Amino acid sequence: MRQIVLDTETTGIDPAEGHRIIEIGCVELMERQTTGRHYHVYINPEREVEAEAITVHGITNEFLADKPKFSEIADEFFDFIKGAELVIHNAAFDIGFMDSEFARLKPVRKTADYCGVVDSLAIARKKHPGQKNNLDALCKRYGVDNSSRDLHGALLDAEILAEVYLLLTGGQTALSLDAGSDEAGGEGGIRRLPADRKPLTVVRASNEEASAHEKFMALLAKQAGDTVWDRLKTGE
Repeated sequence: MRQIVLDTETTGIDPAEGHRIIEIGCVELMERQTTGRHYHVYINPEREVEAEAITVHGITNEFLADKPKFSEIADEFFDFIKGAELVIHNAAFDIGFMDSEFARLKPVRKTADYCGVVDSLAIARKKHPGQKNNLDALCKRYGVDNSSRDLHGALLDAEILAEVYLLLTGGQTALSLDAGSDEAGGEGGIRRLPADRKPLTVVRASNEEASAHEKFMALLAKQAGDTVWDRLKTGE
């Protein structure tokens, strides 16, 4: 299954008030492993960035002045995410902005018509009810190093969210955090594994083991309701 962990930064809070996307960051996962592919772009929003937003992400109007407009990057961005399952923290926010941007163009595209969407915030709230479940809180809970995250940044946050999401939904992760590595490239101390590394050996369950697992999951579903395993199987 191809998944895209995605984050955006914007000029403000509400696209209905004319606010726009100014940064997109995406990290590709294939079968719950990073592929080394990512998509990252800064965008000229054709309007002012609110002062409050700048205090969150540090992206200024001057910095964005010579960046491409959304209409100039829309096709390559759409091609990168098309057909994938998008993993987004507080998905309604980012999807709302993406749909607003696509609605300005022809043909009009609605994200949910071309991509699945998984809200990692909803998963976290279900798994940790009554607790803080923002990205910083989840990093602390799962031992993910976000010490370089002084300001929000779409690509950095997507990389961190990919780590958190894999731990949140089962613990299998192919990301490596190394705050002191020279290979981090200034991206929050995150080191990508080489794409040409030797693949891991896959040990498949026997028929007897698979049958025992299905019985256990059925029992778990009766006791706890819907499980992450069920959602992964159905693609919901």
